[in-house]
Order: sequence, then structure tokens, then C-alpha cells
Amino acid sequence: MPNPILLPLGLFFAEPPPEPDLPIEIRTMLEEAMASRNDADVATIVKYARRAAPKHSQKIADLASHYTSERSEKTVRQLRTASFGALLKGRAEIGGWINSGNSNNMGLTGVLDLSREGYRWRHKLKLQADYQENEGVSSREHYLAAFEPNYKVDDRLYAYGAAQYESDRFFGYTNRYSASAGAGYTAIARGPVTLELELGPAFRHTAFTGGNTERNLAARGSVDFDWKLTPALTFRQDTSAYVQAANSTVTSLSAVDAKLLGPLSARFSYNIQYESLPPVGRVNTDTTGRASLVYAF
Repeated sequence: MPNPILLPLGLFFAEPPPEPDLPIEIRTMLEEAMASRNDADVATIVKYARRAAPKHSQKIADLASHYTSERSEKTVRQLRTASFGALLKGRAEIGGWINSGNSNNMGLTGVLDLSREGYRWRHKLKLQADYQENEGVSSREHYLAAFEPNYKVDDRLYAYGAAQYESDRFFGYTNRYSASAGAGYTAIARGPVTLELELGPAFRHTAFTGGNTERNLAARGSVDFDWKLTPALTFRQDTSAYVQAANSTVTSLSAVDAKLLGPLSARFSYNIQYESLPPVGRVNTDTTGRASLVYAF
């Protein structure tokens, strides 16, 4: 017969009963989701597994936490050790048209976007050319080159630099150089929606077709909004502005990307460029609609 005096001490020092193992069905679902490396699928499985097996909720949460930590450490290692070219991604866009018969028109548009997302640094390069010809006479020539390095302070805040060159003689300038530096913030980075905001001072040098030049200090701001409506359909809205005492510029690009096959997509876009004080004889607003093919690599 157990000693009634020692019984409480035995209960105190006794090992707790072992925690029951996860049901095989739940463990299998979790393992398969984690093996896929799809974070959205893992989050969904974890959510419903904790509801289905509340007694095992803490164990499921611990497994999810271990998975997230392991993924994060692996990503950091890859970003720190990868070569420059290994993290390089790009998008090439080309579109055009040719009309003959009662009228002879030709138009071409091309865009090349390159980006590299490193551990602390992100680099973005954009090259764009638009050309249109009507009855053998050019009616539009717009060329742009832009480079933007970002230094990531944390997951949302970053410092940016921006350098841009433009030429559009039909808008009244042969060369325009812009340089800016400031702060950027990722306001939304959740699910299918991302929103990035940038603001900073800028300097602009513009050579007009009439021969005169302007040098101005300005304020630069930009909004980059992406919304993945479905796995195959994405809406993008990019807006930027240079505001100054002289001629200010606002550009807006609205685009819908629809996946076709593999890395190939179709893009339908509408671009608006507004100049507050264009040269005499020029209008304030220029619009361009495009239908093009996009190849991602």
C-alpha cells in the first residue's frame, strides 16, 4: 500500500504523460504542403489542421514555426551567397503594327525590364522605345532609360536612388536627364496585392527642341500598385511625378497581363504622360494604348 505521505511527492516528480502523436492524415497533409515549398498552401493547411485537431494545435503551430524559420534561413543564405546573374530576372515586351493600302502606317514598341533582388540591395533597369511612322514620316519617337538601386533597411522601408534619361522631340525636348534620391515604403505586401510608395527630392536637366535648356530642383514621387486577380491575370498601375516650379511631369501606366503559355503573356496597356508647361505649339497630354507580347525570364 502506497505511503499517503509520499504520494503527493510522487505525483509532483512523475513525468508528464507523453503528448499523443499527430493523426497520420494531418501529418501527411502538413508534410506534403511543406515539401511543395508553397507558403500559401502551408498556411492554409496549418489553419484548417489546427481547427480539425484542437488537441494538437500547439504541435501543429510548432511545426509551422520550424518550417517558416528554416525557409527564412535558407532564403537569407541563398541571397547572401548567390552570384549577381543568379538572381537576375527580366521581362521583354514587344508590340507593333503595319497598315498598307489606303494608308501606310507602322508602329513599334519595345520594353526591357531587368531586376535583381538581393539580401540588402535591389536593382531595377528599364529600357523603352516607341516609334510610329505615318506615310513615311515619323510621328512619334520616345526613348527612355531608367536605373534605380534600392537599399533595404528592413522588410518594408528602403532608400532609393533613381537616374533617368528621356528623349521625345514630338513632346518638345531632345534630352531630359533626371536624378533623385529618397525613401521608399512597401505599404502592402500581403496576398495578391502589393503597393510601394516613394518620395524624395530630384534634379532635372532638359534640353528643348528650340535650343533652350532648363535646370530645376523638383520633388519626385511614385506609386507602384500590383494586383494579382487570378493566377493568370494581373493588373498593374504605376504612376510617377516630377513636380517643380517650371515644367512638371506626371506619367501613368495602367496594364493588364494575361498569361498565355509558360513564360509568355499578353499585355494590354494605356500610358498617359502630362507636361504642365510644354513648349509653344505642343499639347499638355500624350496618350498611348498598346497591345503586346511579354516574355518573362
